Amino acid sequence: MTRPTYKELNNKIVKAKEAISKERINLLEPHVIAMDALELGYEVDNIAKVLSELFNEATPKHYVGSHPPQKSYKGDIFNLNLFAFKIESKRFSCDVYVKYVLKDETLWLVSLHEHREKEQ
Repeated sequence: MTRPTYKELNNKIVKAKEAISKERINLLEPHVIAMDALELGYEVDNIAKVLSELFNEATPKHYVGSHPPQKSYKGDIFNLNLFAFKIESKRFSCDVYVKYVLKDETLWLVSLHEHREKEQ
């Protein structure tokens, strides 16, 4: 079986929404998230609202991560599965890339920026 499955992805979206609604959000690298927030045109103080809107638009079809998911190699989320989505955002009128980890009912935000095509 190839991971993540549709069911697993759906569950990760549901769990992300639960964490966001409880404002259980940690930014892995706050300065990176802040710089990307400026590019998208929102204030980091509004991150819960932004994430809520994005995850309300997310479906398992939007998953763009690897199969199986990559593991994080950074500090507090070391060796946990990274979930990456490309979401067509109504708020930002562009495709937004969001990558996160769920740990202890908390969403750890790794990336949130306008989707960038990988350079060949």
